[in-house]
Amino acid sequence: MPAIIIQLSGWFATFVFPVAALIQLIAIIRNKSTDGVSWMAWGLFGLANICLFIYTEKYAAPQAIITCLGSAIIDFTISGLCIFCYKKK
Repeated sequence: MPAIIIQLSGWFATFVFPVAALIQLIAIIRNKSTDGVSWMAWGLFGLANICLFIYTEKYAAPQAIITCLGSAIIDFTISGLCIFCYKKK
């Protein structure tokens, strides 16, 4: 596969994964509610992102750092909001 496609796909994921999680985070903050949001699912997404970062062994690549670790931070934030801030009634 051409190197440019590999590079572009890495940068695409760098944008998509954190933005997808940010959409959920913004919705929670705006609505001040976690109704319909699973703390366990978002916690597992965060754990999976950390495992993927370790598995890829690209510790200095900005794509891997932002995609995996950046998304994991947002995922754990969502999970924490579900557990501690906006408890379901």
